[in-house]
Amino acid sequence: PHFEKMLYDNALLSDAYLDAYVVTRNPRYAQVVRETLDYILRDMLDAEGGFHSTEDADSEGEEGKFYVWSREEIQGELAEGPERAIFMRHFGFAGPSNFEGKWNPCVTESLPDIARSMHLPENDAREILDRARAKILAARARRVRPGRDEKILTSWNGLMIKGLAVAGRVFAQPDLVDSAAKAVDFIRTHVWKDGRLSATYQGGRPRFAGYLDDYAFLIDALLELLQTRWNDEHFLFAVDLAEAMLAHFEDSASGGFFFTAHDHEHLIQRPKTFTDDALPSGNGIAAHALVRLGHVLGEPRFIRAAERAVRAAWEELTQYPQACVALMLALDELVAPGQTVVIRGDQAQLASWLEPLCGDYAQKRLVFGIPATSARAIEKLASYAAPEGETVAYVCTGTQCSAPQKTRAALAELLSRG
Repeated sequence: PHFEKMLYDNALLSDAYLDAYVVTRNPRYAQVVRETLDYILRDMLDAEGGFHSTEDADSEGEEGKFYVWSREEIQGELAEGPERAIFMRHFGFAGPSNFEGKWNPCVTESLPDIARSMHLPENDAREILDRARAKILAARARRVRPGRDEKILTSWNGLMIKGLAVAGRVFAQPDLVDSAAKAVDFIRTHVWKDGRLSATYQGGRPRFAGYLDDYAFLIDALLELLQTRWNDEHFLFAVDLAEAMLAHFEDSASGGFFFTAHDHEHLIQRPKTFTDDALPSGNGIAAHALVRLGHVLGEPRFIRAAERAVRAAWEELTQYPQACVALMLALDELVAPGQTVVIRGDQAQLASWLEPLCGDYAQKRLVFGIPATSARAIEKLASYAAPEGETVAYVCTGTQCSAPQKTRAALAELLSRG
């Protein structure tokens, strides 16, 4: 194993496990998401609201020292009997060591199997295991922590904001949404200057001109956060980011987006990458976000820019589609636009309209609950109107919208047909 912890890995993994939970309702997947986000908010959150980049693999000069255990250390922390037995069997201490003579806890025996062999109800075994884990976590907290990279990277923060926003919506946890919103406000205040993003922030100052991923990942995150909690300023920020991305990164001659801005320092080659790597392709996320934002706004410039990016990547898409998943998602929404549901009305009534839609697995559906008092200054959203004192919903496919649906039942019926 490698013990370094990366912000982007945790963001992408929580997002994947959250999708798996929504599809299957397997509580184990939800537990993984919650515990991953608990770690991020406990150990990677900066006091100003952004998220730090990494935690080192080493502490006290040894790789993994913070994370690995001897059997004697575990026995010293846990009570003899079921507590110790369940923990040690579940996390592999009953077998041979897996890291240089010590154990990096790794599930090797399922809890249901352990419970059956010990003639315990599974819920009782889980409670015992949870208590044991809490004790070991407390013991680990007394160790010297690995070093932490204090840089706040804009693109990685975009991924984390998205994960928190979606989890807050699915789990109905306002604290997760608060953290996502605070991170956005941190970026707007400290990293967004004169209509441009910086790539990093550390020691009280932003540094380095932003890259394509910084803009694309943040727009994508804002579209998720706005679905969880509408905020006029966040919406306008998303539009400003999209305009800046088009102005400074688009290849106007051949389509697609360069990784560096037009006024970046001169490079031997100005890269324009379409394939995914450890992170999804910036071109793919940019195109996908622009399609969605273009449909919400009815802004054809955004949709055309997304189409140009997909056309520019066509050789890669046709020869190596498995390497271009982010662009494939953009292509899917270009040729078969998803649904956008806009619900307008009194703030107190919006929750009851939104709640039934929050748990759906509908990856090609955007749902925005916009209070009647919001978005008055946003000209392009004026068509989504609600009569005074009423709550209504509009269901749009691409840029074509339904008549206003005046009841939750009517909305549900229309969505079931779509």
